[in-house]
Amino acid sequence: MTEGKRRRGLTAASALLGGVMVLSACSGGGDDTGSGGGGDKGASQAQVDEAAAKKTSEAQIKITPKDGSNNASINNSAAVAVTKGTLTEVTMTTTDGTVVEGEIAADKKSWKPSVQLERATAYKLTATAEDSKGRAAHENASFTTVSPANSFIGNFTPDDGSTVGVGMPVSINFDKAIANKAEVQKGITVSTSSGQEVACHWFNPNRMDCRPEDYWQENSTVTLKLALDGVEGAEGVYGVQQKTVNFKIGRNQVSVVDAETKQMKVTQDGKTVRTIPISAGSPENKTWEGQMVISEKFKETRMDGATVGFTDDDGKGEYDIKDVPHAMRLSNSGTFLHGNYWGAKSIFGSANTSHGCIGLADTQGADDPNTPGAWFYDNSIVGDVVVVKNTGDKTVAPDNGLNGWNMDWAQWKAGSAV
Repeated sequence: MTEGKRRRGLTAASALLGGVMVLSACSGGGDDTGSGGGGDKGASQAQVDEAAAKKTSEAQIKITPKDGSNNASINNSAAVAVTKGTLTEVTMTTTDGTVVEGEIAADKKSWKPSVQLERATAYKLTATAEDSKGRAAHENASFTTVSPANSFIGNFTPDDGSTVGVGMPVSINFDKAIANKAEVQKGITVSTSSGQEVACHWFNPNRMDCRPEDYWQENSTVTLKLALDGVEGAEGVYGVQQKTVNFKIGRNQVSVVDAETKQMKVTQDGKTVRTIPISAGSPENKTWEGQMVISEKFKETRMDGATVGFTDDDGKGEYDIKDVPHAMRLSNSGTFLHGNYWGAKSIFGSANTSHGCIGLADTQGADDPNTPGAWFYDNSIVGDVVVVKNTGDKTVAPDNGLNGWNMDWAQWKAGSAV
């Protein structure tokens, strides 16, 4: 080999060896104790990791429900909590950008919305917190609340804060048929300050009423608690209500209508306060018998016979009175106790002439406070009991209005699902 060729070969070998060494260094290979510099690189990465850890916040943010949740509760969702830190900012919006008002707790450890969420709505939550060293942590979540199609509510009576008569049951009408009656009933409690035992009765998959064995104790307080949030009422259908309702029982007023004597005796707290002449249903249109509860009051209302099946050959109502004074509903099927200005004054106390209602003497316009109709209206409240007897008709159905008192206690309790 000539000197020139030898030198060129050494140069090529040196270049090849250099390329291998460079490739090894880029791939991170080699022994830390070797001469390739891997030990220095490892030490540098550890320092980077340590520095990054020092910059990371210790604050831990938790958002409920989890990101991506569907069928979220409208009551208990949208909760934000933090450990090892304090919240500095929480923002909640709907998908269209509408801001949901909320408040960070005084200790800055939690946040919740100030308003109830809407059903079938998508929400986004963004939360920021700081640890003791002022380092920030962030968390985001999006979720959708339960839809009306996948949820149920119970429309209840009486209203919160109301004062009602001793016969007023708690009546709950569900907007979806309830298949899991026991689970739903377990989520509903009714208690009274009088200590009376209260039992609930299912009339059908959509209605449950609750009452004591005897009328409520006068001047007591009744509490209804609905803890139905998340309760599965039927397959794939969940409750959304979480509510406490309180109402008061007023004085004990029970009025007894005797269709035979054509008199109504009004008692309060066991004492007769007035006897009023009445006109009940005619022999052809007898009034239901039984214990009935006033469910609605109207100073004036329209009564059209066609709506309750009283029609002439032309299909029009046998009567259509647009200004019936002092009307109080006793059944869903159209039984009322109301003022009557169109009948002769002589019929009250002497003849039963109505289409099934109970009439009291009154004046057109409902503006004379001295009539029997006006007096009874002014001295009655929703929930008062009207007992009707001696009409010759059958007893009103317990679910026709708020008239469950026409079941004995054993029958009533037999309708419970728990």
